Amino acid sequence: MILLYNDPIEEGYVILITGLLIVFGGLILLTIFFKYALPVMLDAYIALKQIGVKKEKELEISKPKVDKREFTGEVTAAISVAIHMYLKKQHDEENAVLTIKQARKLYSPWSSKIYGTQGNRL
Repeated sequence: MILLYNDPIEEGYVILITGLLIVFGGLILLTIFFKYALPVMLDAYIALKQIGVKKEKELEISKPKVDKREFTGEVTAAISVAIHMYLKKQHDEENAVLTIKQARKLYSPWSSKIYGTQGNRL
């Protein structure tokens, strides 16, 4: 025999308990993650990063060294001027003459203010 009658107070308790279980379950999972899983992940990240730093140090040995004395302020100024001239050349010059052409409008009673100022005489 199936009971069709549901007590609203009983349903409310079921919803309350279900909601509390979901919320506290999520909080417990977050606590476990931040307390145990996150430190392990950070340690793994630091270990991987140190391996990458060691590889970069090995690569620095094979890089050609640039003499810093060759890169003086004069060279920097020359490069800056060249870039400035190149960018200025790309911009097109305008003649700065404006032409205003009056548009001709046809008469329309819909936009006339005469009908609005005289009131409604219909």
